[in-house]
Amino acid sequence: MNKQQLIDNIRRKQSFLCVGLDTDIKKIPDHLLDSHEPIFAFNRAIIDATADLCVAYKPNLAFYESLGVKGWQALEKTVRYIREQYPDQLVIADAKRGDIGNTSAMYAHALFEDLRADAVTVAPYMGEDSVTPFLGYEDKWVVLLALTSNKGSHDFQLTEDRDGERLFEKVLRRSQQWAGDDRMMYVVGATQGRMFEDIRRIAPNHFLLVPGVGAQGGSLEEVCRYGMTKECGLIVNSSRAIIYAAHDHAFADAARQAARQVQQQMAEQLKTIF
Repeated sequence: MNKQQLIDNIRRKQSFLCVGLDTDIKKIPDHLLDSHEPIFAFNRAIIDATADLCVAYKPNLAFYESLGVKGWQALEKTVRYIREQYPDQLVIADAKRGDIGNTSAMYAHALFEDLRADAVTVAPYMGEDSVTPFLGYEDKWVVLLALTSNKGSHDFQLTEDRDGERLFEKVLRRSQQWAGDDRMMYVVGATQGRMFEDIRRIAPNHFLLVPGVGAQGGSLEEVCRYGMTKECGLIVNSSRAIIYAAHDHAFADAARQAARQVQQQMAEQLKTIF
């Protein structure tokens, strides 16, 4: 999916919602545990319930890798199901990879070729040669960590050099030498508030993947006020608040209601640009 296709999808669905598939075997409804494939059964129900309300799904690989081979198989089956049933969805592998060049090349192969993800989150702090292997796939997106939503983000990301440039700003400026806004996005946490203005001064046209709305307390209205562009420029992720909206047999219906509520709020925000 290229940038224009993503923008068209946002306009058509009146949504820039990404549903995070942070599927925890300990949190899914008990009745699914009797299923042969409980993780996939849960994901499939969530996807079927929300696909018309969102433009992306973001499986967090840690939740699958923690289950070993069965977890990875569930992840592969989930991505394949999205590909076959809902081809208009952007699939973001939330892997936060980043290592020396040859290792990154193997990560890129696994996630882009074997898993068939459209985008991968990448940690940029080992520099250009740790990111460029992911950029070798011309039809894929690289989503660099820029300014995250966790409390510890201030430990390093806001550190200033002698010229007063903060580390996240250096990442934004330097990485734009590696690829343009048609192939690179940035992770910016919803809890960063007016810091989105600083992000937009440096990266005015890039899409931002924004976690932290919902369970982490980020404000959708604030994110849009400071981060939205004339092309939207946002993919806002919500995970727990949607997929764990209920824990009984009605979990998929509850997830749909939660996603619908967010989508309606997004539709109001999009009226200002579309």
